[in-house]
Amino acid sequence: MLTTHCLCTKLRRSARAVTRVYDDALKGVGLTTAQFSLLRHLSRLEQPSISELAEAMGLDRSTLGRNLKPLEADGLVKLEEGEDLRNRIVALTPAGLERIVRGREAWDAAQQDVAAHLGDDKRRQLEALLDELVALES
Repeated sequence: MLTTHCLCTKLRRSARAVTRVYDDALKGVGLTTAQFSLLRHLSRLEQPSISELAEAMGLDRSTLGRNLKPLEADGLVKLEEGEDLRNRIVALTPAGLERIVRGREAWDAAQQDVAAHLGDDKRRQLEALLDELVALES
């Protein structure tokens, strides 16, 4: 792998490495990191619209729509009509909730693995730095 001083490249590489840890942990549950995260967000919101869910997750609507399709096909979420035809509501199904329960232990184990790799001080520093970078969007 080529070395670089580019922050964007380093962040993308590290994000892929961390995502692999979570994806590997979730394989037995049949979900990817993105899918599990989407289901968890959905479980914390009360039947949001696609726009509300996208905003909560920091995604654009088209990306969220692509991520919802396989979950809908697997019966983990359902899309319902909202107040008008332009507004669709996303609902977690009982099967989706069950998948969250099954995946929580694997997710927590991956979280602990990554945190242990960094150690407490570096983990706290990383969280603070990532929060600063998210603020670039504002």
